[in-house]
Parts: sequence; C-alpha cells; structure tokens
Amino acid sequence: MNKIRIALVVTSGFAAMVVLSGRVAAQLAIDPMDPIAEEYIELVLAMDQHDSGYVDAYFGPEELRETGPERFPTLDAIDTAARSLLDRLGGIEPPDDALSVRRVTALAQSLISLTARVDVISGVDMSFDEETRLVFGAVAPKHEDVHFEAILQEIDALLPGEGDLNARAVTFRDAFVIPPDRLAAVFDAAIDECRRRTRQHIELPEGEDFTLEYVTDRPWSGYNWFRGNAYSLIQINTDLPRHIDRAVDLGCHEGYPGHHTYGSLTERELYRERGWIEFSVYPLFSPTALLSEGSANFGIDLAFPGAERIAFETEILFPLAGLNVDEAERYYRYLELRTELGYARIEVARDYMDGLITRAQAVDRLQRFQLISVEEAEQSLDFIETYGTYVINYTLGQDLVRDYIQREAGDDPARRWALFERLLSEPFSVSEIGG
Repeated sequence: MNKIRIALVVTSGFAAMVVLSGRVAAQLAIDPMDPIAEEYIELVLAMDQHDSGYVDAYFGPEELRETGPERFPTLDAIDTAARSLLDRLGGIEPPDDALSVRRVTALAQSLISLTARVDVISGVDMSFDEETRLVFGAVAPKHEDVHFEAILQEIDALLPGEGDLNARAVTFRDAFVIPPDRLAAVFDAAIDECRRRTRQHIELPEGEDFTLEYVTDRPWSGYNWFRGNAYSLIQINTDLPRHIDRAVDLGCHEGYPGHHTYGSLTERELYRERGWIEFSVYPLFSPTALLSEGSANFGIDLAFPGAERIAFETEILFPLAGLNVDEAERYYRYLELRTELGYARIEVARDYMDGLITRAQAVDRLQRFQLISVEEAEQSLDFIETYGTYVINYTLGQDLVRDYIQREAGDDPARRWALFERLLSEPFSVSEIGG
C-alpha cells in the first residue's frame, strides 16, 4: 500500500533520486516490518466485523477499512493469517536499534492476543486466567475473602454506627454526591486542572482537543473515544450519582494524562513521526489495554500527588459542588481504604465468568466487598458481562505501571513524569514493565 514514485532529475551532469510522493515519509529501503504491520491492521479491522467494538480507535488509511474485511472475511482466515504473520516476524533479522526491537516484540504480542481473541469469540473453552494471559499478557493475583474482610474491618471502625456496613458506607458517600445541576461546572474545573498539570510536564501535540459529553444507559462510568489528529470525544455516564472524587478520577483517566494523552502521543510519535502503521489502531482486547488503562489510572496520582489532590478538591471542587468540607478528612481516609478493595471486582469477575457463582451472588459480593449500592453493583456487573476479562486492566494495570515507574524512577517527580511520557510514546510491552 506504501507506493513510492521515484524520478530521475538530471542536474550538473549527475542524476539525483527524488522521492515524489508517499503515504508516509518513507525510506528507499523498506522496513520489512511495514508490510507485516499493514496486514496486521487489516486483520484487526476484519476482526471488528465479528467482534463488535474490538476496534476501539482507528485513525490510519481509510482504504484498509475495506481491504481488511474483504481479504479476511472469516474468523478462520483471520486466525490463519495472524499465525502466518507471527512466523514472518520470527524470520526478520533483528533490528539494530532498541526501539525497533521493542516494536517487533509488541507486534508479536498483539498477534498472539488476536489469535486468542479469535478463540474466545469462536467459543473455545478457557478459564478467566487463561484468557487474560493470552489476550492481555498478564494474570491477576488471587485474593481470598479474608484479605478484603481485614480492610472492611478498618472501614467499619472508620464509619461507626448501627446496622450493615454497606448501608453505612453508601449513606456516608451520599453526602459527597455532586448535584446534577452542578455536575458540568465541577467536571469542567477538574479536567481543566488535569490538563494544566499535564502540560507542565508533557508537550502535547499542537491543537490537541476534546469534546465532553454527558450520556446515559451505558455499562461504564466514563469513556474516551480517540478520533485521531489529537482529538477525543470524552463521555461521562450520568445513570448513577457522581461523587466529588470522580471528577478528578475521570478527568485524569479519560483525558490528562490518561487516554487522550496516550492516544495523542502514540499517534504523533509512533504513527505520524515514525510511520509505524500498527499504532494507528487500538484493539480493545489486546496487551495495549493493560498499559493504557494502567497508565490512565496511575496518571491520577501522578498529576495529583499526596495532599495536592485533597487541597484542590476541597478548595475548588467542593465549593463548586456546594458540598460541606467538615467530613472531608474522614472521606479521604475512607477512599484510601476503599482503593485497597480494588481486586475484589476482579475476584467477582473471575468467579462469575468461570461459572462458580450466579449473577445474584456476583451482585451481592460486589456490594459487600466494594461497599457500593445495588444499582452500582448491577452496573459493575453489566460492565463485566459486556467486556468480560477486560476488567483486570484497571487495578492490575495500575499496579504494573506504578511498580515499574517506582522501580525505574524512584520518588523524583521529574523522572517519574519523564518515564511516564515514554510509556505513552514508545512501544512498551507488558513483559517489559512487569519486571
């Protein structure tokens, strides 16, 4: 598809080779990775015909949207071609530079993931952990109920009173709900601050932008639809009440320095600058998801470290929402403890998808171990039923990214931001950050 026309120009008695045109800036010596990467794009776009939503974002050549499904119309054709590409990758002479070596590794892992996803869609029986290992390149650690019960005991002491802890926790949280008529003002202020803080450390593409929408009837709380050209549509689901801390959470996660930043930097550095076409597509069920969701979650604490977040929210967002700050200190301690319950959702998803518990039991366990209302538990399970094993990417991904940055950059803010930017701009693989 990368057709290059070359003309001979006679000047002062010698001929100069001049590249007249090309879809991307190309070299005369074609990288042997490029045709493999282009066919990979076609396979991913073809897969979306069988697995609706598999392509989360695509901003590459439009003609591949047609040629992919035409060349690979069936799941068998996609699987066969993906395995053939893996063989071709194995036959490529190792590149000279480290970044290109990592490109090969990342593409190989993406192809393995694609073949595994074909198996999932085809109905091949595999456990929750086996699927996450093959599709995302990682397996979430297991936690017994006793792990979560110890955390619940701490929360119980923090929120004394009569009756069920879940009911007390939900009632306590309800005091920090953003009134619907103030939601837009709070979210606008939050995402503006997320953007300002990110720009202090990362040079974003010129003209990058987003549109913020409020939607209903979705299985998720927020979503970033990256459209290319450094532009995103960010949607916030208002089916359920939004608590004050979710403004910064979603502003960072979906926007800055999360998904919008990730998409913008990947597009600029890997697709536009280097011409690595495989980075013009984002398959939802792929190792990329673990890094994308993990970095988006880690980016919250990176942008708002320690007491800075509490100060911003209590001084700026609480007044905008009309909330009382008297119980703020206890609320943030509650949120800190509740974060430690993050793996409970994965445990519920694992047991539910492996057929060990019923839907009613899953809802009950989500309420019990995440201290959420029945409505929130139902929405959480709707997400699991829609996206399945994808649920591991948030908590496990965040832990992998956090541990990698701590290991490599320590506590120095400048080094942490610099390494974080590299994670969003270079072809890292799950195995590389896993240590």
